[in-house]
Amino acid sequence: CRGETIGLVGPNGAGKTTTIKMIAKILRPNSGKILISTNHSGLRDLQHVSSTVSQIGFLIDIPNFYNMTGYQLLKYFAKIQRYPKDKIENRIDELLKLFKLSEWKHENVRNYSKGMTQKLGIIQAILHDPEIVILDEPQTGLDPLARIEIRKYIRELQSLGKTIFVASHMLYEISEVCDKIALINYGKIIGFDTVENLALTLKTSELNCLLLKPPEAEKLPLLLNRMVERLNPYLDQNLDPNISKIPIVYNVERQGFKLYFDGKNDSKVEILRILVNDFKSDFAIISFTQPKTTQLERIYSQMVIDNTPEGTIKLTRDDFKDE
Repeated sequence: CRGETIGLVGPNGAGKTTTIKMIAKILRPNSGKILISTNHSGLRDLQHVSSTVSQIGFLIDIPNFYNMTGYQLLKYFAKIQRYPKDKIENRIDELLKLFKLSEWKHENVRNYSKGMTQKLGIIQAILHDPEIVILDEPQTGLDPLARIEIRKYIRELQSLGKTIFVASHMLYEISEVCDKIALINYGKIIGFDTVENLALTLKTSELNCLLLKPPEAEKLPLLLNRMVERLNPYLDQNLDPNISKIPIVYNVERQGFKLYFDGKNDSKVEILRILVNDFKSDFAIISFTQPKTTQLERIYSQMVIDNTPEGTIKLTRDDFKDE
């Protein structure tokens, strides 16, 4: 829908970049059609629409720009996008300021860092104020601080009402900025919805409960037994032993419990109420969350495994560890 941010997620070779290049008309589809809603009519075949260059902005994976200054590059892109001549200077300055590149306006792009080059790539994608923005791996090769900045700028685009497609294998980044996720495998969409709705397909759901202080080690086994007994009506009764052999696990490093429950919102409320009231003498809770990123990792791996065609190499859950 207009104004939403859609994440394209899939294994290497799934078809994410190929799909984006077909939308950009860099590649032509072997079969099928890409339909786009134009300003003048309803849905039309992209191959027969000549004005899409002004409606869509692209950041192709790992941009490699001409040997010129950032200003010269952006002015060049503005001209080929037919942006109004009398507005080009103000538009360039506006975006350079937004992305904190004003001081680098007249520096050669060869002197830009990776993060700065990615920012410049996003600027050229939105320079002509397109309705649709497509970003292919916008955080590739960036350090954590630069990733946070790129995430911030994607949210800036969201606030302007842009429709955004983000292709990435970085599941955390996708889960942080996208309204909906499209899971792609072998060139087909195998799932499309919000993370929360896609999570309904999971065989089990989990909660993370972090503690102020760790429980005493000698009392932990008995404590876990008490918790399982008290929370049993809300825990996963058909827990896959490949995921965990017990429904509540204590993580020493994170200083908290992981609980596998039935996935119902009412159950989350009851679990928290019981933990706070019935176990207040055993521990104090500082965080109680259903992790979106972990959910997406498990949705991603489960759907890809379940939808791998016969005759191809079957992936296992181990192939998705440390994604």
